[in-house]
Amino acid sequence: MIQYKTKEEIELIRKSALLLSDALAEVARTIKPGMSTLEVDAVADRYIVEHGATPSFKNYKGFPAACCISVNEAVVHGIPDKYVLKDGDIVTVDCGVFMNGFHADSAYTFAIGNVAENILRLMGATKASLYKGIEKAIVGNRIGDISYAIQEYTEKERGYGVVRELVGHGLGRHLHEDPQVPNYGKRGSGPVMKEGLVIAIEPMINLRSKDVEYLEDGWTVVTRDNSASVHFEHTVAVGKGKADILSNFAEIEKAEKNNPELNTNY
Repeated sequence: MIQYKTKEEIELIRKSALLLSDALAEVARTIKPGMSTLEVDAVADRYIVEHGATPSFKNYKGFPAACCISVNEAVVHGIPDKYVLKDGDIVTVDCGVFMNGFHADSAYTFAIGNVAENILRLMGATKASLYKGIEKAIVGNRIGDISYAIQEYTEKERGYGVVRELVGHGLGRHLHEDPQVPNYGKRGSGPVMKEGLVIAIEPMINLRSKDVEYLEDGWTVVTRDNSASVHFEHTVAVGKGKADILSNFAEIEKAEKNNPELNTNY
């Protein structure tokens, strides 16, 4: 059952989302080769807690960290560990914030140093597809319109693999709510979007095949062919005529450009 939010509740979700965006911007300021993914997780965890909120993912169904940190061929749900980032890696930091009774969810992929051109192009296309999907998150459209826009831009026009097993979702008082928001599908299909719907739109796009598999840790999802995967995510409120993006990449992008260890040529 879809849980529609009041305007006041959407503003509370926005506060969670903006704090989350600031936490990811702090990651963008500090991430560099030589850091372990555990150290990256600690940056976001500390920022969220110091600003009076709780990391949504920590202890969620047993997940041990504040962020899912997925490197290179890892699609999502990577567990932070002692892996040390190196030049040429791409790193997705996916995180949630719970504050004032409401969750927000956002993800950003960073390019460390000399990342291959074809992977930078994948990053650019995935980020652009997020906004293609968001453009369709308006009252009267259907969830499938978001799905189709993302798939058309990434898979049909560019030949990338759109992950099927993992999808976006509603969120609010719970981290995962109805409806599911796939990154593939038919235009005009799925539930009609109404005012008060808040969703996480999150394209997960692979360089080559769409096929994925789970590692033995039970969490980490990787591409089956070991090709790179990219993930960007916003928390979005469906609006009349225009979607309302509750999270914000502006400070992340500013910090990313000011960090000499990051590659922004995508």
